[in-house]
Amino acid sequence: MTLSDGTGRARLHHYGPWVLGGGAVVAGIAYEIARRHIVSRTDVVYFLVLIPTIIVHEVSHGVVANWCGDDTAKRAGRLSANPLRHIDPIGSVLLPILLIVTTGYAFGWAKPVPVNVSRLRHPRNQAVLVGLAGPFVNVVIALLAGFAFRLVATQSGLASLSFIPLGQWPLLDLVLFFLGEVNVVIAVFNLIPIPPLDGSAVLERFLPQSALASYYRLRSMSMVLVLVLVFVAPGVLDTIFNHALQYWGNIVL
Repeated sequence: MTLSDGTGRARLHHYGPWVLGGGAVVAGIAYEIARRHIVSRTDVVYFLVLIPTIIVHEVSHGVVANWCGDDTAKRAGRLSANPLRHIDPIGSVLLPILLIVTTGYAFGWAKPVPVNVSRLRHPRNQAVLVGLAGPFVNVVIALLAGFAFRLVATQSGLASLSFIPLGQWPLLDLVLFFLGEVNVVIAVFNLIPIPPLDGSAVLERFLPQSALASYYRLRSMSMVLVLVLVFVAPGVLDTIFNHALQYWGNIVL
């Protein structure tokens, strides 16, 4: 999610070179991966689950903003089910592929949905609703996927799956399991209260009005903190994700 005045055309023009350059890089990586046979069935399923998950996450921000009076995302064509309107060549394709191949896990992002907070009917309160819409939808999907996985896996022997490598699971079981896991991870990651992650909307709501100007100045540089957390202190995220996934498993499995 990002603040915007709704100039969708300028944004699409800005992404043009990234689409071409990113597409060439992705094609090169895909060729090298195929040549070396380093992508497994689980990698492909994980990637194909991850992409729609992050797109639905972003679209949900725009949907709630539209309900609350800001139609910026709608006018920019970002409430569409067409994934091409939301894919960021780097965050939706290149980075997830690299992380899956190198680490076995991945995160990513779609193009942020533009939201003009000043157009909301109650800007300070409804900005929190818009910010938390993405994680909320992820939690709902994670629960539904988990319960569906339990139902489907029980038919084929839930207990026996724990003794079978993921790559040998039935396809539907694997898709539902990854759909649940991915949505848990995306929800928890985005609830971290560091801008521009969605959890910062709650932090921002409780700041006094007099502190907002300074906060907005710091916000523009806060992405560095997120990258440090991801690449310099991954153990912290692993601990957070593992606790969340264990809690999810206790609920649905």
